[in-house]
Amino acid sequence: MCMDAVAKLIQAAHDGDKAARDKLVADNMGLIWSIVRRFAGRGHEMEDLFQIGSIGLLKAIDKFDLSYDVKFSTYAVPMITGEIKRFLRDDGMIKVSRSLKEIAYKAKTAKEMMNNRLGREPTIDELAEELGICVEELAVALESGAEVESIYKTIYHGDGNTISLIDKIEETENDNEKLLNRLVLQELISALEPQEKRIITMRYFLDKTQTEIAKELGISQVQVSRLEKKILKSMRDSF
Repeated sequence: MCMDAVAKLIQAAHDGDKAARDKLVADNMGLIWSIVRRFAGRGHEMEDLFQIGSIGLLKAIDKFDLSYDVKFSTYAVPMITGEIKRFLRDDGMIKVSRSLKEIAYKAKTAKEMMNNRLGREPTIDELAEELGICVEELAVALESGAEVESIYKTIYHGDGNTISLIDKIEETENDNEKLLNRLVLQELISALEPQEKRIITMRYFLDKTQTEIAKELGISQVQVSRLEKKILKSMRDSF
């Protein structure tokens, strides 16, 4: 599907078009499965991981800004991967509350779309009908939402790095994941200044150490470290 067609679907989804949102999910099922397969043999059913990855895709759809100079699939990869990794990290706690977590997230998304469509906040009955679940089930999920949300905040902001960069550090031995993470970086560095682009290219594409970069640029290792942190923060903000 061409970029223009994807952009139109995303805009329609942001405007509350459920059919457009469903089509985006259907069109990207292959992408989810390609990522899920990398987590085979971790003690979880592939179908369960697919469902978790689908939540990451839904987040990517909802959060994608059409002004980004990046393909949607490239943007979605770290979102899907990060969602699965959080599930695997939190393990037991998330397994217990996973269904509630999914409902709580879907409810939050549906509420935002219904606000735009109705011009007001939907009632709990309207929200339950939109999701196709009973009011009691929705109420329990919403009540558990605060705890689930705090888990996400810790993951996203714990060390100041983007998900793709955390994943890269944690699983550098995974060549497929390194390729996907570098693809994200490649899109982001296109907006950097020449020296910034050079530092990131040497650091993440040529695998050079800060000391090696410092020697090549004629500056200290400490300066390289500071510049790298500054650049990564800028990339995170853009992402």
